Amino acid sequence: MDTLIRTFRTRLQNTPTEYVRDIHDKILWESRLVAILGARGVGKSTLVLQHIKLHEDAETTLYVSADDLYFSTHTLVELAGQFYREGGKALYIDEIHKYKNWSTEIKNIYDTYATLRVGYTGSSILDLEKGGADLSRRKLEYRLPGLSFREYLAIGKGIRIPAHTLGQVVRNKIDFPYAEHRPVALFKEYLKEGYYPYFQESGYYLRLLSVINQVVDNDIPAFAEMTTSTAQKLKKLLYIVAQSVPFKPNYSKLARDLNINRNMVADLMVYLEKAQLINILRDDTHGISALGKVDKIYLNNTNLAYALSDTTPDVGNVRETVFLSLLAPAQTVTSSSVADFRIGGLTFEVGGRNKTQKQIRDIGNAYVVKDDIEYGHRNTIPLWAFGLTY
Repeated sequence: MDTLIRTFRTRLQNTPTEYVRDIHDKILWESRLVAILGARGVGKSTLVLQHIKLHEDAETTLYVSADDLYFSTHTLVELAGQFYREGGKALYIDEIHKYKNWSTEIKNIYDTYATLRVGYTGSSILDLEKGGADLSRRKLEYRLPGLSFREYLAIGKGIRIPAHTLGQVVRNKIDFPYAEHRPVALFKEYLKEGYYPYFQESGYYLRLLSVINQVVDNDIPAFAEMTTSTAQKLKKLLYIVAQSVPFKPNYSKLARDLNINRNMVADLMVYLEKAQLINILRDDTHGISALGKVDKIYLNNTNLAYALSDTTPDVGNVRETVFLSLLAPAQTVTSSSVADFRIGGLTFEVGGRNKTQKQIRDIGNAYVVKDDIEYGHRNTIPLWAFGLTY
């Protein structure tokens, strides 16, 4: 365990705390079992280490990665037992999805050591877990999305703006330092390189492509226990999606193109969605126990579009993609039969600065969302303003 402690202390020392994401204060860290799920690269590890550095006693806290070589000859239960006997109070386990039978061991730790707080991070595909230990009654689960435009401005530009509600945005009650900064130019930067916290590091797209390959080649196949051939189909499907979005999926055609069963296409789509590589837009015909019918498929965020596209992404696709990616983490977004999107009783049509009101003229609570404008007026809202909602 000494090696684990040294690694933890080194990582803790090198963890920056100049900016901590707002979700930190929404997490009930004092709970006995906390789960933080999200896509690779969105900052789960950093968030946990920041919390430890700012709010925990490092002497009674331990942070480990589940893929550490230590676990080739030791179990999580063994580590937790030794740590507890030596006075440990808080154990944080990173990348839990890389540890086989993790849910059973976490349950055993929870049931055995009543005063030990446990937190873990993992891929968002974890909610697809079938069988194993049921942690739903024990854990508090939080989802960490990629950076919003607002968070990108704070981290990359030092521009601090308060979070806005959706109601404030649609009423054009926007607090932005117009005197010093131009929001449209900054938003275009964010669209290309701003969703993942490592945007400040060199070789952003190479890093992003590496993350994508890790998810598609390793994370999803290992978790879903896929065969090598199925994993290859998954990668091909992502490529097809990247070159076609947004599109209405024809599962039968995709099944023929991939030479797999139609139901398998649907399963692979769900894996890509849960891994936060794509967003599936459904219609609003869902009932209590059923999701709406799939209407369109988008990439999860615009940075993926720029990384995966063979050419410059279509500007209309980029606009719709970013609207969905910015609103989906906190809102239920569905397709609209008369416009692009619907959120509750609100309808949104997304376009460029020359977009007219024609399409939504006879609809109540409808808004035109325009790219390339700085200010909104009445029911016309700047696209970038939706990036201030978290």
